[in-house]
Amino acid sequence: MDFYYPNLNNDMWRIAGLLFFGDKEHFLTPGKKHFCRERLVDFLTRAGIALYDTASVVRRLQDNASDRFLEVVEATDVAALLRQLPQCEAIVTTGQKATDTLRAQFAVDEPKVGQHADFRFDGRPMRLYRMPSSSRAYPLSLEKKAAAYRTMFEALRLL
Repeated sequence: MDFYYPNLNNDMWRIAGLLFFGDKEHFLTPGKKHFCRERLVDFLTRAGIALYDTASVVRRLQDNASDRFLEVVEATDVAALLRQLPQCEAIVTTGQKATDTLRAQFAVDEPKVGQHADFRFDGRPMRLYRMPSSSRAYPLSLEKKAAAYRTMFEALRLL
């Protein structure tokens, strides 16, 4: 799938399915071999959730998926994106590398995992949420990850 969190071993879309539809398999295709991009895009559009990477150019230093072995060559200009999204209230990162890359662009404290830090961008209040990684390598059950995301989505009035 040419989209965010395409790996079946990643729980992001299971978390969203569980929270918004009561079904962790909601976004899986009937054969359950991949996630349905069209269903995801439709849901995200209706919910008002935008996705983007904090880095536009990265170099993988070793042949594995760990953020530890990613070098950010060019960070995304998140400020430019936020100027195009005047109703955006929060930014969410799901990994340390993304959090560090984002914090290098804004004066914001690093929140603990599952919490947020308030900051201002162009005069408007914003929140940076640092959520648990949806990777199965992150040692937290799907239910506990979903509980953390539920708290965030409820605070943002999306649930």
